[in-house]
Amino acid sequence: MIPVIRVDERDNVAIPVADLPEGSEAGWGVVAREQIPQGHKIALEDIPEGGAVIRYGVALGHLLAGVPQGGLITEKMLRLPDSPDLDSLEFATDIDAELPEAPVKSFEGFEVEGAPFAGTRNILGIMPTVQCVAGVLNGAVKRMRRELLPRFPHVDDIVALNHPYGCGVAIDAPEAAVPIRTLRNILRNPNFGGEIMVVGLGCEKLTADRLLEPEEIRPGNVLMLQEHAGFVKMTDALMEMAERKLRRLEDRRRTTLPFSRLCVGMQCGGSDAFSGITANPAAGYASDLLVGAGATVLFSEVTEVRDGVEQLAARCVNSAVGRRLVEEMRWYDEYLRAGGVDRSANPTPGNKKGGLANIVEKAMGSIAKSGRAPISEALAPGERPSAGGLVFAATPASDMVCGTCQLASGMTLQVFMTGRGTPYGLAAAPVIKVSSRSNLKDMWSDLIDVDAGVIASGGSDIRTVGEQLFREIVEVASGRKRPAAERYRLFNDICLFNPAPIT
Repeated sequence: MIPVIRVDERDNVAIPVADLPEGSEAGWGVVAREQIPQGHKIALEDIPEGGAVIRYGVALGHLLAGVPQGGLITEKMLRLPDSPDLDSLEFATDIDAELPEAPVKSFEGFEVEGAPFAGTRNILGIMPTVQCVAGVLNGAVKRMRRELLPRFPHVDDIVALNHPYGCGVAIDAPEAAVPIRTLRNILRNPNFGGEIMVVGLGCEKLTADRLLEPEEIRPGNVLMLQEHAGFVKMTDALMEMAERKLRRLEDRRRTTLPFSRLCVGMQCGGSDAFSGITANPAAGYASDLLVGAGATVLFSEVTEVRDGVEQLAARCVNSAVGRRLVEEMRWYDEYLRAGGVDRSANPTPGNKKGGLANIVEKAMGSIAKSGRAPISEALAPGERPSAGGLVFAATPASDMVCGTCQLASGMTLQVFMTGRGTPYGLAAAPVIKVSSRSNLKDMWSDLIDVDAGVIASGGSDIRTVGEQLFREIVEVASGRKRPAAERYRLFNDICLFNPAPIT
């Protein structure tokens, strides 16, 4: 008999852990009337037209036509409910201060003078002011890795932080603050060791003074290509500048640090119907272990938690944090409305193929990666936290954009949960991959670091996998282990969130 999972006793649907053939028993006296694909919903009772389809104890939507017991329910059969009202939320009504105790209390990281967090890697990050310089910078970085990096064995990498911003943009538009803030803060990510290296062209709108403090603008930190006579001279100047930075980075060493010096990002991508019952809850348990030990944990993706805002509001430590959460949700509602869409634009074809009917179902599973810890702060995209603990860092749901924003917020290691599979990775921080299904781990055995699919099969439980993931985080943060995306250098580009006009 193929196991079928019901999340909440109020649910009137369940999902099979493998394809459920027509005529198969699904438990609760239910027989499949047709083949139910892995992760898709089977009706546990007759549900009439207009009836609510309930999973996670929440109404995912209402049926456009009735479905008999044992029938398949897909995304095309549902009418999306209204978004939760932002004006009637109650704050700080579900504060859980009893978090699980972490088995270890420290990691081995790189201290950065004046930074709130320590680095998990020792990287030379080079920030262009404009996309125009990317070709020259990429060529120079290849040469740096070939000629310079072998001479500095304690430096992990040299990274060009290329991005599509800098010119042809409304640089003084109000919302231009978002991409500029993001770039400023990425430049100061702890994994770059406090070294600043900015490469500009000389005629762009994003001038160095928008990225740096006045005292930071000096020849040792900023190089303008238009001031050099040709490609060879440009590259030679970049090599000389990089070598000076690498000498200082080479002197850095890991030291034993408390978790208060660690900032971890939680993100999910390529989600499926198992994400919310295996990978994300396991990540949530690991998050609670980290927060309980003093770490800062970021979770994000506004559209993927918007339908669970009532749950999040209840976990905000006070009304001030709750109001900031609402501000970010409301801003994003308006942003989508101005673009002529709403939150229903979020689910991807892969999400739907994996059994997710709509954004409500996706949100209920996505929230699980935040665990149970109280929410200490809510940030705008690319902002840096001022408080430790669990932080909602508002970002778009796009994997690459979310990762970029979390880097700006100080994240030095990311945990990435996936159901469908994605080779996503970041050059500036290690990314640990967690699969929601064992099928995915079996197929991508050399890309998945932790398999949470064993929870669905009954081979393990959320706590055990969460503790395994916690230990993986400590090993990776301490440099004793490199996750698959880092080993294979599967690095995605910096993708900025730019809600301002492009001219």
